[in-house]
Amino acid sequence: MSDIYIERLRAEIATLRQQIIDHPLYDHIRTIEDLHIFMQHHVFAVWDFMSLLKSLQRSLTCVTLPWVPVGSAQTRYLINEIVTGEESDIDQHGRRVSHFELYLDAMQQSGADHQPIHAFIAQVRDGCAVDTAAQHAGLNEGVRTFMRSTFDVIGSQQTHLQAAVFTFGREDLIPDMFLALIRDLNHSLSGQLGTLEYYIERHIEVDGGHHSQLACQMTAELCGTDERRWHEATEAVKKALAARVALWDAALARIRERATMKFV
Repeated sequence: MSDIYIERLRAEIATLRQQIIDHPLYDHIRTIEDLHIFMQHHVFAVWDFMSLLKSLQRSLTCVTLPWVPVGSAQTRYLINEIVTGEESDIDQHGRRVSHFELYLDAMQQSGADHQPIHAFIAQVRDGCAVDTAAQHAGLNEGVRTFMRSTFDVIGSQQTHLQAAVFTFGREDLIPDMFLALIRDLNHSLSGQLGTLEYYIERHIEVDGGHHSQLACQMTAELCGTDERRWHEATEAVKKALAARVALWDAALARIRERATMKFV
């Protein structure tokens, strides 16, 4: 029965999903400098994805003392399995690393400016609210708006909305041509993008495969056969996908701005 609900949700978000896959941003990433701009935007999506994940774990399992059973064991298993993979995966050398930390390694190896994300994380560690930390770190409005969208879902404290956005609003949306571009650039740059290439391959393998299946099961568990919950979940996913389009718009605008300045 849950397959019917999931396929209906997929059908309703198909246009927005395709809009992201076909976004003109990818066609404008032609140089290492263009790629740096993309990464400097994308890293914040990688970070707040982890925040959405941990919010789900906090809601669906017991993370306080003394321990008491929370929810169903099936849902606990699903979220804990995903957390293990996202928070403690392996890098290309077999070392344990979160996907966020792996992305930071990719930025450093590629030469992308990672000062803004480190400044932002330092502000968050000091107890700043996300939007305040973003302001202090000098992040552009496109990035800040994207993160606000994610933390609105987190702040709703509605686990079925969070699970749906996690599953369908943040799933594998990277077109094959982008991976091919990274491979070509990496070859021409003598391995300077090796970690990024590994990250994307790992992202497609794990998030687009095993984790996607687990997340679908988790969303189905939380929505059940409740039509209202499925409708709310679908609307939340649409907003999440629209926010990703806007983030890509912001990155594209910056790439175009840089290209214009180069020829002034």
